[in-house]
Amino acid sequence: MNILNKMKRLTSYIFCYLLLSSAICNAQESGSVFNFLNLPVSSHSTALGGKNISLVEDDISLALQNPALLTGVSDKTIGFSFMTYMQGCNTAAAAYSQQVGKYGNWGVHARFVGYGSTDETLLSGEVVGNFKPLDLCLAGQYSHLLSERWAGGVTAKFIYSHYGPYTSCALATDLGLNYYDEDLDLSLSLAARNLGGQIKSFGNKRDHLPADLEIGFTKSLGHAPIRISLTMVDLTRWTSDDYFTTGKKLKSGSIFINHFLLGAEYLISDNYYIGLGYNFRRGYEMTAAGSSHAAGFSFGGGVNLKRLKFGVAYAKYHVSAPTLAFTLAYNFAKEQ
Repeated sequence: MNILNKMKRLTSYIFCYLLLSSAICNAQESGSVFNFLNLPVSSHSTALGGKNISLVEDDISLALQNPALLTGVSDKTIGFSFMTYMQGCNTAAAAYSQQVGKYGNWGVHARFVGYGSTDETLLSGEVVGNFKPLDLCLAGQYSHLLSERWAGGVTAKFIYSHYGPYTSCALATDLGLNYYDEDLDLSLSLAARNLGGQIKSFGNKRDHLPADLEIGFTKSLGHAPIRISLTMVDLTRWTSDDYFTTGKKLKSGSIFINHFLLGAEYLISDNYYIGLGYNFRRGYEMTAAGSSHAAGFSFGGGVNLKRLKFGVAYAKYHVSAPTLAFTLAYNFAKEQ
């Protein structure tokens, strides 16, 4: 009877989650501000295609894409991330998490995107100064084990952008669910991200946030040291007009495949991994922009020691420059 009640509660959680996230995501338009929120923070997820919401690891940076994964992070863990983006543009993040009781974890994180120095000009072309545009996100997270295999989480975010004389602020939330079967090494996740709206717009017109509904799957291949991840994104946008910005109409099959990210890892041991990923949409867009070099592909590796974790990854998000991502985490609570 106790198990039946747990299953009823889980079913209610999932139903309410799907209803809420689908309704909010469907209300969003494809044009949006604060698209920096879609940049990866974790070098691990960068190596596996750019997004991964189902990889259950003791990795605090992964929880920034799905708050339900925070339940797998050790008590008193601090993490730092840094990523080179386009030329002159870098992004960094810092996070901290701590256990709450037996079944909960809370965390805070901040991420920053700097675009270097930009000339401020008049309509006539006269340079009158310079400014440093930036994007900033401050967030708090909480995750809770709903049962032996189910975990849920929520992230509350304050978002701020400053471009010269223009500023904008927004409030948003992420919702996450994860099912993890340790015996099968099987993980399934659902995440609704960037649900919210502006509280201060750049001008008179308010813009939508880049809301997204995502599904993730991760599974090891039996006794082989290989783990496969499949992530589906943009699940509320299925037309060429909504999804692509290149102006080129695509066949329905091409639109469908561009919702997928595929990642594979070779687990050298419990402490070392190397990963390879392919982002179908990024591969299409990079090729359309004239870049065929490693378009859509990414790779990386990491070291997971008792207290210290380090990862590095390579990807290409823009034709002007490659992207390098670094992640470092340290745990204060584990015994030596």
